Amino acid sequence: MQTPGKFDFSQTPPITAVFVIPPRVHLLDMSGPAHIFYEASDFGVPIRLAFTSTYARVSEETSSSGLAFAHLESFEGLDLQEGDLIFVPGLESHYLTDTVFYDSIQPFLAWLGHQHAKGVKVCSVCTGAFLVAEAGLLNHRQTTTHWKFQQLLKDRYVHAEVLTNRLFVFQEGIYSSAGVTSGIDLALFMLEELYGSNFAARVAREVVIYMRRGVEDPQLSIFLQYRNHLEDRVHKIQEWLSHNLDKKHTADQLAERIHTSGRNLTRLFKDTTGITIGQYVEKLRVEHALHLLRENEKVETVARSCGLQSTNQLRSLLKKHAGLLPSDVMS
Repeated sequence: MQTPGKFDFSQTPPITAVFVIPPRVHLLDMSGPAHIFYEASDFGVPIRLAFTSTYARVSEETSSSGLAFAHLESFEGLDLQEGDLIFVPGLESHYLTDTVFYDSIQPFLAWLGHQHAKGVKVCSVCTGAFLVAEAGLLNHRQTTTHWKFQQLLKDRYVHAEVLTNRLFVFQEGIYSSAGVTSGIDLALFMLEELYGSNFAARVAREVVIYMRRGVEDPQLSIFLQYRNHLEDRVHKIQEWLSHNLDKKHTADQLAERIHTSGRNLTRLFKDTTGITIGQYVEKLRVEHALHLLRENEKVETVARSCGLQSTNQLRSLLKKHAGLLPSDVMS
């Protein structure tokens, strides 16, 4: 997508971003970050995108969804320099404990370790962390992966410090993200590191991402928690609440939306989610407030957006649930 911009990259040193295509790769783990860097190059950033298999001189691979890749470069022929990037996406789960598979990609794992030693940044998405760990790069370093596979990562690689409920983490040139769409968040974060927050925000807008998530954001947002149920009436109320935090409501008013009484809704909500409507709204307000404060919105604006009557209410809410004050969050 060609969009003129005001950014001048004529003096910016070029980098190479390598996207590894393991067998049965998960498409979005790879294509999401790749597209972010494609958009950056379309703005004029001197980035070369390269795609390689985990096998030397193998030029074709097939994704988990059946889409095939061709004309892959051999990793042996890639001349990477300090500051270049390697993205290692996730793959089908049966590979994660397959010793035959790991034995077959030993040359790639050795190459990956060598590149990191040269100063190349290694970035895993989802279960790509297992390949990075197998290369020995997560020993005594922080990492994360998709929440379903965190315990397996801990059990297999006991020297890795696996952080839970984190979108992405980074330490000593090793970056890892939780899974699937969080790879996009990580890619935008890396653009911000490289080229500044204004440019990262411009790219995010170009790909129609209006709510960027950062390193401190949890994998399981409150906007998704307490939704693992099949009660459509409660889903309808949760959906309305998440989009109308600035509006006042009573249990009876909410109940009218699903044609029941306030008393029945109160009981139904608690039985379905395990928490009360009031507790749910407070959790929504806390997460929404933290997001807005990280975007440096004014405290008064944040309070109004969360349906609070004063900044003192906001401070009390954040202190109670997060142990923070607005000034602790704002950069």
